[in-house]
Amino acid sequence: MAARLPPLNALRAFEAAARHLSFAKAADELAVTPAAVSHQIKGLEAQLGTPLFRRYNRQVLLTDAGQALAPGIRDGLAAMAAAVERVHAVCSRGPLTVTVPPSFAVKWLMPRLERFRSANPEIDVRISATDRLVDLEREEVDLAVRYGAGPYPGLRGDRLLGESMFPVCSPRLLEGSHPLRTPADLIHHTLLHEYVAPRRSGPFPDWRMWLRAAGVEGIDAERGPSYEPASMVVQAAIEGEGVALGRSVLVAEDIAAGRLVRPFETVMPTEFGYWVVTTEAAAQLPRAQAFRQWLLDEVAADAASREAAPEE
Repeated sequence: MAARLPPLNALRAFEAAARHLSFAKAADELAVTPAAVSHQIKGLEAQLGTPLFRRYNRQVLLTDAGQALAPGIRDGLAAMAAAVERVHAVCSRGPLTVTVPPSFAVKWLMPRLERFRSANPEIDVRISATDRLVDLEREEVDLAVRYGAGPYPGLRGDRLLGESMFPVCSPRLLEGSHPLRTPADLIHHTLLHEYVAPRRSGPFPDWRMWLRAAGVEGIDAERGPSYEPASMVVQAAIEGEGVALGRSVLVAEDIAAGRLVRPFETVMPTEFGYWVVTTEAAAQLPRAQAFRQWLLDEVAADAASREAAPEE
């Protein structure tokens, strides 16, 4: 049946011309030239084997065949437009599905998410915390936050947050029989490690790299337990189990709350960071646009707050 149908552009040109009884007005509506409308209709007449309009100097009128065809074409185009609108409405109003790394979800996103809900009560958010690289083209996911070096070819991506790494620990470790005063004091404390999956690309900063940057020798950089995900490393440090090499994004809230402290000044920059990515198609959805902009606004607000904070 589809093979026997005339081209859609020809049907649209006929419907507009039949409604207006004017090729010129149909052309204005369709944003084409009157000659283009005339060409489309002539092609349609040739395919159907009958004239659809009687052409006069300043007017066109429908033939009997044209009058028989017009209502069905008008109803058919209206039905297609309504179907497209229904799909668009479903896509626009449906839940927003977002995938994020588990530690980012726990330590950064969740403490802020209520602000998005308050500002956008009409959007239902589904958060999937996973390190799996979700295929945004094939899976029912609107948007993802990814951790890595970026960028992500074939996707629309915005870098949310850069990252640096530095030691963090419970305030309790600044006291006791072996208080942390200098990096050399780490020899008396347990080093906490983040387990890094082999799939992660590029060199990931570790204790060996930080100790070298701090000019410390004589400490076994491999000793101590490893945790996955990174939020477990942060929690172990909060509990006083040792000293963690903390990611700046994941430990910021705990430092601000006094649950963690930075015993040393040496900071190690990384090429890794957090990106918000989506397909070009999903990027057009109002719910995805709202969430992406909210993420960027939250990051900007955090940066402004840090700049405004008085120096200690």
